[in-house]
Formats: sequence, C-alpha cells, structure tokens
Amino acid sequence: MIVKKMPILQGFPNFETVKFFTGKYFQKYNFSPVFYDIETTGLSRKPTFLYLIGAVGIEDETWYFYQWMAENDKEEETILRIFSQFLEQYDLLISYNGERFDQPYLEARYEKYGLPSPFEGKTSLDLYLTLKPLKTLLKLPAMKQPCLEEFLGIKDRIYDNGKECIQLYKDFMKKRDSLMAEEILGHNLEDVLGLGRIFEMLGYLCIYDSEYEVTYAEADEENVIFVLKLFFSLPAEFSNGNGTFYITGKEKEVKLIVQTEQGRLKQHYKNYKDYYYLPDEDTVIPKALGSGIDKKHRKAATKDTCYTWFNCTEQFLQNPQIQKQYLEHTLPYLLAHLK
Repeated sequence: MIVKKMPILQGFPNFETVKFFTGKYFQKYNFSPVFYDIETTGLSRKPTFLYLIGAVGIEDETWYFYQWMAENDKEEETILRIFSQFLEQYDLLISYNGERFDQPYLEARYEKYGLPSPFEGKTSLDLYLTLKPLKTLLKLPAMKQPCLEEFLGIKDRIYDNGKECIQLYKDFMKKRDSLMAEEILGHNLEDVLGLGRIFEMLGYLCIYDSEYEVTYAEADEENVIFVLKLFFSLPAEFSNGNGTFYITGKEKEVKLIVQTEQGRLKQHYKNYKDYYYLPDEDTVIPKALGSGIDKKHRKAATKDTCYTWFNCTEQFLQNPQIQKQYLEHTLPYLLAHLK
C-alpha cells in the first residue's frame, strides 16, 4: 500500500471560511470538517473495488493532505479500515457528488467485508448538490468539478481524468511502475485540492439566501438600480441577465438593475400556494381574504403570477430595510428565470 501525508500551505480556504459556510447550512456550527474523494475501478459497487482515497483534514491549525492507495485488490479492506479510523476525528464530510457516489460506494464495500459504516452520525456537505443552482447564474457549461475550477480561472490540471485512471491503475497492477502510481495519485490530488478551491463558490449562494446589505438604490425612467454588500468576497466576478433584470458581482459587491413598468415594480411572494391570482386586477390576494370572490375572477396563484405591484417612490429608494424585504422574495424569483 502507498501512503502519503503532506501539509497544504496555500490554495485551500482558511478554516474560518469553512466554518462560516458550514454554519450556514447546518445548525451545529463547530464542525470538524474533512474533504475527501475516492478512486474506484468502475461505477458499479459489486464487480469493482476501491483503490485510492484522498482526504484533507485539519491538524494543529494546518490543513493536511492524506492518500491511501492499494497496490492490488487484496489491500482494499486495509484501506477501508484505515479510512474508518481516520474519520473518527471528523464529523462533517465534504465531497463532490459524494452523496450519490462516493459514500454509497464506500458503504457497499464496508458491508462486503462485514465492517460498520464510518458515516453513521456524521453530516455530509455535497458541493455538487449544493452548488447546482449556480449553473445558470454563472453560465457554467456543465456541473463537472473541472468546469467549476475553470470558471474560477484555475486551469492547471495536468493529469488524466478518473475514467482514464482506471486503465492506468490496471496497467500499474501489472507493471508496478512508480511513474504510473504518481500519475494516479496526482489525479486524485487535483480532485481533492479542487474541492477546497471551489468551496468558496458557496459565497454566490448568499445572493439567493438574502445574506447581504442593501447599500444604495436609485431609479430612472426605466429601471431601479440596487447595490448590495456581501459578507464574503466572491472568488470570481460574474454577470448575467435577461429582458427583466441584469446582475453583476465582483468581490463583496453585487449590482442589480431591475426594469420597471410605468415606475412600478413587482413584489413577488414565495408561498404562492397561499394566494389567489386576480387576472382582472393583475395582482394576488391571500386565500384567507379571497374566499368570497367569485371563482370566475380568481385563480390559484402560480410561481409566475404570485405578485403585487407597488410604486417605486422616494420613500422606497431611501429605505434599505424595505428594499431588502422586496429583494428577499423577488431576487430568488428573478434568478430562477435565468436561461
């Protein structure tokens, strides 16, 4: 078996950043996180086996990178036992597509050897599932991890992809070539370090979750312009929009331009099932107040029709709290309609 351990001195998010974003998604704030990725000889869990695990964990306030690579299929159980012991010190597992592949695959292999699952009682943060809403906002061609890295301007991958590594590993078992081993380990290293690089993309989700301050607003004859201040810097600038709005972001600042209609804005509401839409008036009313309205003049509201209109007055433009209330409901709706 090949075992490696080395400190990561740069290119990985600091611990406070990891702590902040994991605290956003889970009630427990003081998680002990570990990033991990596995390499297998195929996708199916029965006719294939695990041959490599890479992980990054915190130790003495320093990130350390670990690898365990089997030199043949007989060492799979040993790696599983080592990884199980390694996970005892961590309670938050961060992966990319880990909930759909890595963890189920590992649990199947633990079951094969009659070993208890090391995932019991631990929390999972799957960056693939969590970051998926950003595909449209950031104009990503696909949700593969290298695509996210490329959006961030990271283009330094040099090793084969996971599929090519399977054949390379099979060749390694026959030839025991150290250069082949280094290439396999290098691919896994790039995948695991890439998890840390894309982790800070969680900051874009703050826009969806209304985690910002409105610092400025102004209106002209056709639009309202908002400036939002984020609590964490975005790792790369972005821009997107359609005929209704346009949004840009750079570092801690987001600018939003929303088109008005005769000086009015639509206030959207998330809980559309609680409203009736009144086509004649082009507005909604809570169901509790609309039960007496003739059914000919009301419809169940949908996500697209659940709104009211309001005038973009000077009072609105001077009140950041009211602006925030407007954006909390309306901005997620606008973002969801990007193509």
